[in-house]
Amino acid sequence: VQLVESGGGSVQAGGSLRLSCVVSRYNYSTYCMGWFRQVPGEGREGVGYISSDGTTSYADSVKGRFTISKDNAQNILYLQMNSLKPEDSAMYYCVADQIADFCVLPQRTHFNFWGLGTQVTVSS
Repeated sequence: VQLVESGGGSVQAGGSLRLSCVVSRYNYSTYCMGWFRQVPGEGREGVGYISSDGTTSYADSVKGRFTISKDNAQNILYLQMNSLKPEDSAMYYCVADQIADFCVLPQRTHFNFWGLGTQVTVSS
């Protein structure tokens, strides 16, 4: 499984970005998918997950501002980020795992497949 992210960039606080992740796996719709982020020198943080049935869960820090979705026909995972804050600045990673059970934040912490990341920078 290959995951390729895009859509990162620089934006002012209050702005929006939409990240995309192209998944090179047929029938990835059965996978647990999600987004993580990481700031240099800190650990990776789960941002949002989407289960095989479309159920979503989010970190408290992004609830109400970020929305994760997927287009099964196009094999693309999205992360819509609104009302961005400087503390949202990080490298964002698309993740996937064929084990679909317990696809819920914060319980699920391990994913087998990771993209290379896309940088998001939010200025104040």
